[in-house]
Amino acid sequence: MEGPEPTREEIETMLRAATRVPDHGMLAPWRFILYRGDVRRKIGERLAALAEEREGPLSEARREQELTRFSRAPLVIGVVSVPRESPKIPQWEMFLSGGMVAMNLILAAGALGFGSNLITNWYSDSEEGRRILGFGPDERVVGFLHLGRHKGGTPDRPRPDVSALVSDYAGPYDAAGQE
Repeated sequence: MEGPEPTREEIETMLRAATRVPDHGMLAPWRFILYRGDVRRKIGERLAALAEEREGPLSEARREQELTRFSRAPLVIGVVSVPRESPKIPQWEMFLSGGMVAMNLILAAGALGFGSNLITNWYSDSEEGRRILGFGPDERVVGFLHLGRHKGGTPDRPRPDVSALVSDYAGPYDAAGQE
C-alpha cells in the first residue's frame, strides 16, 4: 500500500465510526495506537532483534520482513483490547467488542477510499512483542490495521460456502447430536 496516509480528520472520522459498537456496560474496553512516520521502521528494528533473540540468526529475507513489518503501509492503527474490571461483563465479551471496533474501522477506511489489511502475527502472542508495540501488561492485540491506497486492484480471496454454515434450529444440542 502507498500514501498518502489519511489526514487527521479522516483518522478521527474512522475512529469515531469504529467505536460505534455494542459495548455492554459502556466500558470502552479498547483503545487505539497510531504507528506512522519513522517510528514504523524503529519498531521493525526492535521486532527483528526480538525475532533473532527467539529464533537465532535471521536470513536476509526474514530480517527484511521484520524490518518492514510496520512500514508497508503509510499508517498502521493498533486496536488494543483493554480489559476492565466488571462484576457483570465477562472478559470475552469485552474482547469481542474490540473485534467489532476493528471491523468497523475496516469498513470506515473502505468508505473513505482506503485499502486496509488487519493482521496480528507472531509478536501479538509475545509479552515482549506487545511491550515493544506500546501495550500494557494486561492489554491484548485485537489487530493491526494497515491503511493506505492499493497500488492495483485487490483480488478477493476464496470465501466459505455460506450454505454449509447455516442451519435451522433443531432443539437443544446433546453429545450424540440428538434432541
